Amino acid sequence: MDVEDDRPEIAVSTVIFALRTNERTSTPQPPTIWLPLVCRVRDPYDGSWALPGGPLRAREGLADAARRTLHETTGLTPKYLEQLYAFGDVDRSPGRRVVSIVYWAMVESEEAQRAKVGQNVRWLSADRLPRLAFDHNLIVSYALWRLRNKVEHSRIAHAFLGETFTLRELREVHEVVRQKGLDPANFRRQMEASDALVPTDGTRTGGRHRPARLYRYNHAIELVDSGPLSTSSG
Repeated sequence: MDVEDDRPEIAVSTVIFALRTNERTSTPQPPTIWLPLVCRVRDPYDGSWALPGGPLRAREGLADAARRTLHETTGLTPKYLEQLYAFGDVDRSPGRRVVSIVYWAMVESEEAQRAKVGQNVRWLSADRLPRLAFDHNLIVSYALWRLRNKVEHSRIAHAFLGETFTLRELREVHEVVRQKGLDPANFRRQMEASDALVPTDGTRTGGRHRPARLYRYNHAIELVDSGPLSTSSG
């Protein structure tokens, strides 16, 4: 075999998480973690669901490839995009070897609603996935593990929220991601004692509750413990 033909192919895929409710149920459900997947229309794994992605072009940066394939398949343009990991097991793809550089992103619920959906693109619950193409179940599991480990000790929850938010909204993000209830009073004390949040003059009204103070993240502090969510290819 020619040496050049034996070189691995480089692909870029992206895991996009959003907090959504199951719209197919007749009774209200609390939000859970969902992600958009693409139905493959060619072999290998024709008809299987897979992460958005595709081959890296010769003169294209890694993050640029992630943004391009996301926009082409889902119409999403996340504000935050971070390189997650490289997956390169020899037998992860039938035929030619493929090394995937995987990015991940978190989007607000309103942004998630703008994603293109249809026969070939659909939002699925991250905890109830079918058998995906390639090793994409492993990739999603790893991304969930990273998310659940980071959210307690970092500012990554910011990516699921708007520029301003209430402490209740922030606590609900933590509860969904960490899969456990949190004491509201303790959570409030921890957040107010930290330097991560800055109170604003705004309030959120609505429902039976009294107006709630709006907060924003302290932009002088990094969003994640390993550095800010980055759109660079490094």
